Amino acid sequence: MAEWFAAGIVATGRLPLFSFFVAFVTGFLLIRLSVRMIRARVRWWFSDITPGGLHIHHVVFGVAFMLLGGVGGLLVTDREGWAIAVAAGVFGFGAALVLDEFALILHLRDVYWTEQGRASVDAVFVAIALSGLLLTGLRPVGWTEFTEADPSGALAQAGPAVLVLANAASSVVSLAKGKIWTGIAGVFIPVIGIVAAIRLAVPDSPWARWRYPEGSAKLIAATRRDHRVRRPLIRAKIRFQELIAGRHDLDQECPAGAAALVGAPRNALGEPRA
Repeated sequence: MAEWFAAGIVATGRLPLFSFFVAFVTGFLLIRLSVRMIRARVRWWFSDITPGGLHIHHVVFGVAFMLLGGVGGLLVTDREGWAIAVAAGVFGFGAALVLDEFALILHLRDVYWTEQGRASVDAVFVAIALSGLLLTGLRPVGWTEFTEADPSGALAQAGPAVLVLANAASSVVSLAKGKIWTGIAGVFIPVIGIVAAIRLAVPDSPWARWRYPEGSAKLIAATRRDHRVRRPLIRAKIRFQELIAGRHDLDQECPAGAAALVGAPRNALGEPRA
């Protein structure tokens, strides 16, 4: 194991990324354990930090950790020693705390345990996937050619630049079509991004709103495919995420008695039936 770590991580210059990845995953698991214990009102666990009635969210501590790790990493000159590993780990731990409250930053209000709060878990999973792919040695298409091209040769740089731009365009189209994971994978494997960019968009995606008029054949086909293929996958993803992050279905400030109404039958206006 030690030989693999030295040859596969340290010797390849991936020690900072490895430390970031491990600290990020650890930080996310720890903070989710903590908030789930707090939500369950476990007496012997920590409680929310509310000095003077002000609820200090863990994103605040995350920002502090990111600043500490980021500035520390800029000061370290040895890119293979323990100091840079510690700095990257502190930065990764802080990034986990920040992204775990990504939905709060996005909506500028506390939506942690609501349906909108799922955006935080999605953001964390995307970050884990990206850093994990980079840790394995994968790089965006054209990265190696572009970084190793002769700076004095314009033609040598033009080819990789066109390749990178074309691949980035297909990934952007995929993301606009609501295909987050294939859009990300397309950055590393071009064929995935190209196929995703050509195929129909997700019905509620920005691309569908721009390009698929109401009642059009494309919108009907996209909706049919969404219900047949994408929705089952989304439900499976949510079940997996809930095992780790907990259920996002209730407001933290849910008033007494309101919890009993959650999941109750509702009328056409969304109000609980008598």
